[in-house]
Amino acid sequence: MVSIFEHGVPPRFRLQAIEGYLPEMAAIETVRADGTRHVFGMAARDGYLESADEVPEPHAFMAHLRLARGEAHIITFEEHAHAGDKASHDNNLRAAIIHVTADATVSILTIVGLLLARAFGWLWMDPLAGIVGAFVIAAWAYNLVRDTGAILLDMNPDLSMATTLRQTIEADGDRLSDLHLWRLGPGHLGAIIAVTTSRPRGPEFYRARLNRFRSLSHLTVEVQRPV
Repeated sequence: MVSIFEHGVPPRFRLQAIEGYLPEMAAIETVRADGTRHVFGMAARDGYLESADEVPEPHAFMAHLRLARGEAHIITFEEHAHAGDKASHDNNLRAAIIHVTADATVSILTIVGLLLARAFGWLWMDPLAGIVGAFVIAAWAYNLVRDTGAILLDMNPDLSMATTLRQTIEADGDRLSDLHLWRLGPGHLGAIIAVTTSRPRGPEFYRARLNRFRSLSHLTVEVQRPV
């Protein structure tokens, strides 16, 4: 079974044994929608094979698996958005949709209230429809103001992205001493990171490591040495 393993480490292909069989050698070639190809050599680990190279994002491509004894398999990988990812949301479009939906909702509630009041004499239905509509619109408006306020205050827009950045930097012993992540626009994030390392590494090393994150449109890296 082939999968992309990225829990606490940079993403790499892993080939697990199937029915007790683990090939001695294997290779995976990815083919993306634009025709870009990349071949990943596999190295033996404890009970599985793992690619030597990291798998760049997005993880959406056709993977051609070739085994040592001549077997070939094709696996399709699709990119799935995080359920809690708000960094790619367009709040301008969201506000317009809420505005139109609120107008339609109020109109429908008003018509229903008037029809019921006319048919059954329930004169209280009209004000009740207005109160219900007000609560519904208030809830929508509150969520929009909350999310927009978080952007204006430069709050962290994606906790899962922050965790993944930390895991990527600290995968081989370095320490992420500071991280500031904020939203630049729909689908675009800015980040300022400070890395503490005793190894002879400069900012470009960490820029290359984080290059797989397509949503990082602006990145500032500071390298610190332990005292």
